[in-house]
Amino acid sequence: MTADQLRSLIASGLACEHIEVDGDGRHWSAVIVSAEFAGLRPIQRHQRVYATLGARMHTDEVHALSMKTFTPAEWQAQPR
Repeated sequence: MTADQLRSLIASGLACEHIEVDGDGRHWSAVIVSAEFAGLRPIQRHQRVYATLGARMHTDEVHALSMKTFTPAEWQAQPR
């Protein structure tokens, strides 16, 4: 799996305003910004992203994914 493929999978199941994906083909990190995260706790946000990946998380196609998840307002407040 490539970073572009992983980014596309997440975007196909979750309306995102911004996605950054980096990794080595098995271990990934992502920054995901979505209005769908509003009102959700961090674990619920991660579960929402995992749901977009479905069986790929269980078949080891995506071995590990660390995430930073933000609403658009939270993302705007991040220092850059």
